[in-house]
Amino acid sequence: MAISNPGGLLNSVPASQKVALSTNYLDLSSGQNAGWGQQYVPDLMEKEAEVFGPRTISGFLAQVGAEEAMTADQVVWSEQSRLHLSYKGNMSAEDVFTVTSDIDGNTDASSTFVSANHGVRVNDTVLIANVNGVFKAIVTTITAAAITVTAYDNGRIAQLTTGGATTLLVYGSEYGKGSGYSENTPNTVAKRQNNAHSANEPDFKTFTNKPIIMKDYYEISGSDASKIGWVEISTEGGQGGYLWYLKAESDTRARFNDYIEMAMLEAVKGDASNANAVDTHLGHAGSSVGTEGLFAAIESRGNVTTGVTGVNAATDLAEFDAILAEFDKQGAIEEYMMFVNRATSLAMDDMLASMNSYGAGGTSYGVFNNSEDMALNLGFTGFRRGSYDFYKSDMRYLNDKATRGGINAANAANAIRGVMIPAGTSSVYDQTVGASMKKPFLHVRYRASQTDDRRMKTWTTGSVGATTSALDAMQLHMLTERCLITQGANNFMLMK
Repeated sequence: MAISNPGGLLNSVPASQKVALSTNYLDLSSGQNAGWGQQYVPDLMEKEAEVFGPRTISGFLAQVGAEEAMTADQVVWSEQSRLHLSYKGNMSAEDVFTVTSDIDGNTDASSTFVSANHGVRVNDTVLIANVNGVFKAIVTTITAAAITVTAYDNGRIAQLTTGGATTLLVYGSEYGKGSGYSENTPNTVAKRQNNAHSANEPDFKTFTNKPIIMKDYYEISGSDASKIGWVEISTEGGQGGYLWYLKAESDTRARFNDYIEMAMLEAVKGDASNANAVDTHLGHAGSSVGTEGLFAAIESRGNVTTGVTGVNAATDLAEFDAILAEFDKQGAIEEYMMFVNRATSLAMDDMLASMNSYGAGGTSYGVFNNSEDMALNLGFTGFRRGSYDFYKSDMRYLNDKATRGGINAANAANAIRGVMIPAGTSSVYDQTVGASMKKPFLHVRYRASQTDDRRMKTWTTGSVGATTSALDAMQLHMLTERCLITQGANNFMLMK
């Protein structure tokens, strides 16, 4: 009977001299330990190659916002309405203006906006404008359905019955000699319908947002935690060494920190018609789910620009002038921070460089004092247009192929190329605190109390290190509960 040994050592014939021959060194290349016993040991590069550079995208909110603790299940805040009375509507008849919405297009959900919510009173002097002209008139009668006016030039106001095509602005008032108010009590529908004069009460808008709970964990068995790897690693948090689980744990923590920021940018509230779906999946059917992130807040309450050509946003002065005109309609805040992707950043640089008549070929970018003996500066970090200052910065989240950069490439029609955020603070009435407070336009609220701080909560369980359970592993748990508050979204601009 023949005996074979396919797993035996090859090239293992001993030699009388200490010479590396083809017959006297251990070669396990064809066995289960392939490559470990070669004649020449491979040159092992101990340092792990960082081929993607800094991989984290967090840090955006730290630059533009703040963080505050909260104990409630939701945040409620109020924002001022516009000071002046201006409305959209149409001329339902000659000299009869019918209100359909306020100047921002907001309508009353109860369909009683005309009779209940406008602040126009008898004897107010108004400007009425549509495609037929601009007319100056005085209010003579107010009914539940309409505002009747009389033009100062004794003419008729050109009628335009297309909804929302006519704008009315109250610019003053005029009364006859010896006249007075019939009422000085708060405004009501009945009093205005009876031509009474009553005080206008200040109006405000109330907004809410709720925190979401985010979790993640890392696990390694007790046996693997005791192994030493052969390759030196470094982590995003500055850790280093030869223990592979340190690398994996650090990556998990860095990814979770990115998830926190990405959620504050991308999150949306659940659709009310989505009952028995997301809310049921989360185990609390009938409750609100999701939270309003930055992009959703700007799209619903702010401004969106797609650029003049529709290809890229803010690539020429014409687009920026349109943006300034929109900001003038809002709070006219003079300083803005722009966080944009690479294509938009370069387009802005080219736009600004083209303003210099001596900059043919882009050789005098920067502050226009480049010379042949210095590194050529081909970029801009900020500029001033009109009364506005803009400070530009690249946003890694919008460039990285593994984050929004990849999503933008997959669907260019809905790509987000940047965001403009006003600098400074806004004054709002905080319902929780019960007072008017100065707060950053963007700030994060996280759940915390004397018992439990859920801003960024971590804890370890298992048998590795301090033993806490019978599980022969180490589990590192991470949790946060937070939401983003976007105040004065009408002053923000999303670039798509």
